Amino acid sequence: MKSHRQAVLLEIIRTHDIDTQEELLDKLREKNFNVTQATVSRDINELKLIKVPMENGKYKYITPQKEEFDTQSNFRNLFRTAVRSIDFAQNMIVLKTTSGMAQGVCFELDSIEMDGILGTIAGDDTIFVVTSSNSKSASLVSELKKIM
Repeated sequence: MKSHRQAVLLEIIRTHDIDTQEELLDKLREKNFNVTQATVSRDINELKLIKVPMENGKYKYITPQKEEFDTQSNFRNLFRTAVRSIDFAQNMIVLKTTSGMAQGVCFELDSIEMDGILGTIAGDDTIFVVTSSNSKSASLVSELKKIM
């Protein structure tokens, strides 16, 4: 029963942005699991779930995957040290890097799969990013500037 419940719990956090234990408790009850908040809390601890920030300022539970954290960490570290400027026009973003760093930054940017990015091209010190909309460009630039 416990392993089945935990499997369902993992599926719930993969398919929904769950911010609180109460939300998770409600979703489990919708799936006919009669559980308490204490049980959900123990499951979260046993599964080693963590909360990460979303674009909208809320948080969500995810499973800790070492690769995902290493990728995020690598991206942030490289981005902070290599990127010199960010600007955009409509659905296009241009990032200027120190000489020779654009390809590495672009690789890390592609590896974190940011929402709204349709494609990237890197030269020696310039990265060109095409996004799905003008508003997506604006929000991505804002998010990337926070990392700088």
